[in-house]
Amino acid sequence: MSAGHSICGHAPDGTPVASIILANRNGMRATLLSWGASLQSLEVPDRLGRCADVVLGFDTLAPYLVRHPNFGVTVGRYGNRIARAGFTLDGVAYTLAANNGPNSLHGGNVGFSKRNWAWRSEGDQSVCFEYTSPDGEEGYPGTLRAAVSYTLDDDNGLTLDFVATTDRPTVVNLTNHSYFNLAGQGSVRDHVVTVHADAFLPVDAGSIPVGEMRAVAGTPMDLRAPTRVGDRLDAPDEQMRLVEGGFDHTFVLGTAGAGAGLRHAARVVDPASGRRMDVHATQPGVQFYTANKLDGSHVGKGGATYGRHAALCLETQHFPDSPNQPMFPSTVLRPGAEYRHRAVYRFSSAPPAGNVQVP
Repeated sequence: MSAGHSICGHAPDGTPVASIILANRNGMRATLLSWGASLQSLEVPDRLGRCADVVLGFDTLAPYLVRHPNFGVTVGRYGNRIARAGFTLDGVAYTLAANNGPNSLHGGNVGFSKRNWAWRSEGDQSVCFEYTSPDGEEGYPGTLRAAVSYTLDDDNGLTLDFVATTDRPTVVNLTNHSYFNLAGQGSVRDHVVTVHADAFLPVDAGSIPVGEMRAVAGTPMDLRAPTRVGDRLDAPDEQMRLVEGGFDHTFVLGTAGAGAGLRHAARVVDPASGRRMDVHATQPGVQFYTANKLDGSHVGKGGATYGRHAALCLETQHFPDSPNQPMFPSTVLRPGAEYRHRAVYRFSSAPPAGNVQVP
């Protein structure tokens, strides 16, 4: 059942920002913002039925309007990094904003996360956000019409459906950038994670893939069996050192896009609360990030200070820098075609301690 909506403030251009609440019969509640088509909060019951908000963010709109680590936002037009802030498509070179050293990150200086999306209700437990990105915005070609729907079902699943069309050839990679902590607050070092991937994309010092799909076997990246996060964060591994101590890598779920259907990408368990999250996706990759760069400078909900490893992200997406790496699955969208991407975050309760690592 939907719990309604309200106006929570105004965007810098004066347009009203909506706060929409979705609720199901099990006590789950999702709060969405039209600013950045963002997931502001997600209240999930533990094994005893007690709810806690499992995503990082802010209590009010104001901190979302200034620079922050992309808490809960919809990222676009291209999530993750594009090397040297440019690419060539059909023989034409395009220059993007270099907002991450020499590279472009998460759509540029003013990506989709910094736009106030139009929205409409789609029944009692779903809302759809829409944004039209004009030709040339942040350097990208083509007018892109993008939409993302959030649906909260009575099986404790939050489904995100991304759709986009264009009037000129362009590149697209949309994703959600929620930071999850299944305990609600504190470190995620005791979370137990499984990622169903046999390979990952090694990166260089700028977090750009080096063009290789490397086997996880025999490396700290091997998360195919349930693994306590903290047991890997301090591994003396060059790949983890390059991303400031932890994970910030794309894990390869497949080499095809949405046509392959939903894949079970990952599972996360908080042994203390019993909360369990299963991630399914149609995209070929999932970016696993352990909030290595959070430094306590952001004061979040209830006055919480978000420090290093206070959360983890599982961003279902195409591969970083695909426009410059033809061996990766294509992110090109052409007129007459439709970009589609589905991600499902499903919550349940794990058995008591001692049995939580059953995949």
